[in-house]
Amino acid sequence: MDSDDLGLFGPGSVTWKVHEEPILIVAGLRSLYLQALHPRAMAGVAQNSNYRTDAWGRLVRTATYVATTVYGTTAEAEAAGARLRRLHDRLRATDPVTGESFRVDEPDLLRWVHVTEVESFLSTARRAGLPLTDDEVDGYYTEQRRSAALVGLDPATVPGTANEVAEYYRAVRPELRMTREAAETAVFLTAPPLPWKLSLPARLGLTLGPPRWAYLGIAGTAFGLLPAWARRMYGGLGLPTTSLSADLTVRALRLGFAAVPRRYLEGPLIQAAKERAARHAATSLAG
Repeated sequence: MDSDDLGLFGPGSVTWKVHEEPILIVAGLRSLYLQALHPRAMAGVAQNSNYRTDAWGRLVRTATYVATTVYGTTAEAEAAGARLRRLHDRLRATDPVTGESFRVDEPDLLRWVHVTEVESFLSTARRAGLPLTDDEVDGYYTEQRRSAALVGLDPATVPGTANEVAEYYRAVRPELRMTREAAETAVFLTAPPLPWKLSLPARLGLTLGPPRWAYLGIAGTAFGLLPAWARRMYGGLGLPTTSLSADLTVRALRLGFAAVPRRYLEGPLIQAAKERAARHAATSLAG
């Protein structure tokens, strides 16, 4: 029955194993820093998005979309993908270098966003201490081709192994630039306006209250987890010690999340998926 549909991945998948990690909140931020280095992709976002005035709403919508594709039923995931494709279908932007008008759903741009996102999820989880074999790493990338198909990509054109992802980055790096929009986006990601209740200390004249310090720590860790070549493009350090510091911090953050009861970290989509999986397992045993 549809109510027990396990979705695109299901229990036992590497995708579920990776996305059960609350530390992926850091991964999401890392992917945004990385995505901003693509001038054409950045132009598409800047010219069609209200991310500066609705940063947290956009974050929630993106997180909900990812959770739906990972933990929703097959029908829910496909419906979410269809909505996103309809939205992208009508969006256009102007290339900041050539002045050319382009569609934001060009395959090259969709592929860049997809690869930077899934690579950020995987590498952050692994560097935070999630044990994954090399086969599981390749399995995750292969599984995530299903997510790529939802946004309109041909899965065969999407990197499906760690080696293919590394080769993709090598091929695309000549297209990346440190533009003014990338710099402005990086500054915004590092110090965005906090939601009203969390920004109350600033309204009282306390410019760096606990929420701001906490967010700055997460943003600094996300930036430190970037590939060395990306940090250098931003003018940051590309030294191995920068990566080591980020690794130590992200591992500590993961341990901190582990101390929080899972019920406080799992949204309704994850809970519903686990309930469906439990019913499916019970039915299989009964059969």
